[in-house]
Amino acid sequence: MNKEKLKQILAEVQNGTLAINEALDRLRSLPYDNLDFARPDTHRELRTGFPEVIFCQGKTTAQITEIVDKLAAKSGPILATRANAEVYAAVRARRDDAVYHEQARIVVIGLPREKKHDRPIAVIGAGTSDLPVVEEAAVTAETMGNVVARVHDVGVAGMHRILDQQHILYAAGVIIVVAGMEGALASVVGGLVDVPVVAVPTSVGYGASFNGLAALLAMLNCCAPGVAVVNIDNGFGAGYYASMINRMADTR
Repeated sequence: MNKEKLKQILAEVQNGTLAINEALDRLRSLPYDNLDFARPDTHRELRTGFPEVIFCQGKTTAQITEIVDKLAAKSGPILATRANAEVYAAVRARRDDAVYHEQARIVVIGLPREKKHDRPIAVIGAGTSDLPVVEEAAVTAETMGNVVARVHDVGVAGMHRILDQQHILYAAGVIIVVAGMEGALASVVGGLVDVPVVAVPTSVGYGASFNGLAALLAMLNCCAPGVAVVNIDNGFGAGYYASMINRMADTR
């Protein structure tokens, strides 16, 4: 969509011949910015409800800061995932509203969304070694406007620990379960609650866990209904998906 077309839409809105909702539908197809090495999607928020997220792994620091500049100028908040301290320092030098969540490996640029969903998202971690993925999921969900309740180190090796947290499970609108090793915690939680469970297998475990493949397959074979599975170590994907579910529940 070129500038002349945009001016036409704005003129139609101003003179009353085009409704706001119809104008928004047309604006959803506005172009991206072209940086040659990347094409930041500056209108993803209009289409999906949340801005494009920057996956930092494999990108240079200079590339990341250029993308941040383009996105932050037109939408917010911005998430930069799998970011290290060097990336944060470079972003912070240009954006004083950047915050680094070191354990989650996420840089948040701009203020998180206002907390407005009725029920919290519970993020349940099987072990302390799963904390980076737990935090990636939790920070993502919080930035998208959710209240998050964290529960750490409640794996199935000591079943009484998760049973002691049932009040948190029952209060949640969505539950994210993060587990490595054999990934059994997702099945346990799925059998206790009546809300969606998002299972995240992690690469934590000894040799036969195959860097998370054993947990992934166990979660995919979960006998408890209502459990969906994201990829290995994908805390961001779990936090985003859980937030979408929470948002849909609030619109009913």
